[in-house]
Amino acid sequence: MAGSIKDRVAIIGMGCTRFGELWDKGPSDLIVEAVSEAYADAGVEAKDIEAAWAGTIFSGMGGRSISEPLKLQYIPVTRVENACGSGHEAIRGAAYAVAAGIHDICLAVGFEKLKDEGTSGIPGMENRTNTHFQSSGPGMFAIMATRYFNRYGLSPEEGKTMLAKISIKSHHNGSLNPKAQYRNVLTLEQVLNAPMIAWPLGLFDCCGVSDGAAAAILTRADMAKKFRPDPVYIKALQICASPTSGRMTLEYDYTHVEEAYRAGMAAYAEAGIKEPRKEISMAEVHDCFSITEAVTMEDLQYSPRGRVKEDIEAGTFHLDGELPVQPDGGLKCFGHPIGASGIRMLYELYLQLQGRAEKRQIKDPKLGLAHNMGNEPYAPVVSVCVVGL
Repeated sequence: MAGSIKDRVAIIGMGCTRFGELWDKGPSDLIVEAVSEAYADAGVEAKDIEAAWAGTIFSGMGGRSISEPLKLQYIPVTRVENACGSGHEAIRGAAYAVAAGIHDICLAVGFEKLKDEGTSGIPGMENRTNTHFQSSGPGMFAIMATRYFNRYGLSPEEGKTMLAKISIKSHHNGSLNPKAQYRNVLTLEQVLNAPMIAWPLGLFDCCGVSDGAAAAILTRADMAKKFRPDPVYIKALQICASPTSGRMTLEYDYTHVEEAYRAGMAAYAEAGIKEPRKEISMAEVHDCFSITEAVTMEDLQYSPRGRVKEDIEAGTFHLDGELPVQPDGGLKCFGHPIGASGIRMLYELYLQLQGRAEKRQIKDPKLGLAHNMGNEPYAPVVSVCVVGL
């Protein structure tokens, strides 16, 4: 397609901190840790970086938020923010600069230090008024769950059990990942009997708040194998922002996210993917709540509308299933340090494609997809990135 980034940019190094309640570390510590791993992985040094992008919402202002701790020497550094897609926005800035031929080697960093904010959720949610009705994240996505149950004829018990199986699957994967915040294996009874947050979403249906950082080194595709024999190539990178029509019309049904569908379609077109379920080897999606993952499977065309329950029960999205989803444990096990999550997703896909995911390793993956969704389900920004060998 015209203007496609497909196979023009390669990722040659990545790094990721452990995610969690990292009280003994500040944003600079996390940035340095993630980028140091990426440098070592790519075999480059700070002096090799020609430009850098930083994705964060609450934990840094301006390019100096990374140029100072990394001691970058007088190069262009840009801080970007695009809700929960801020990490992917940093990747996009670096990738487009490389694809345009402006720079040969660029750095993308995503980071967030949320625990020090002292709030129980995302900072600022308690004051959302004006064009936003007063609501919480769990409250908004609980509406998505109840509407989904109603539209597709699921009883409360059937719906709750469907969602619980999503969390159980993700926690199994997260238990195998030393960088995950939560590594506990869950039973169906534990999930169903957990404290209620916003019915039908219980404690284990919701992702946590955490600190973390992730980083990527990008270069031109024709240079990539000078650095490593197994670079990972960007096949598609799409972002779809809502016109907020969902809030303005009674026609929005809460059982799909139009922006996710459109971003997915655009990414598949860019990557040349005709049959997503067959061609995508694995996916990391924005599972802020268990219902979000369920609906996203349908938005991205992995499951038919209203029938994701069948795939969940069949184990389709398990590590050994037809299409593994959240092989690293997802937001459910990592929490959501907002600027870091999108690059953390790519970190897992990168390791999987190179055969370095250890106990989580998927057999012979070819293409991986990462999906981020920011803001409310009726008015989000959604990013979709496809990578492969």
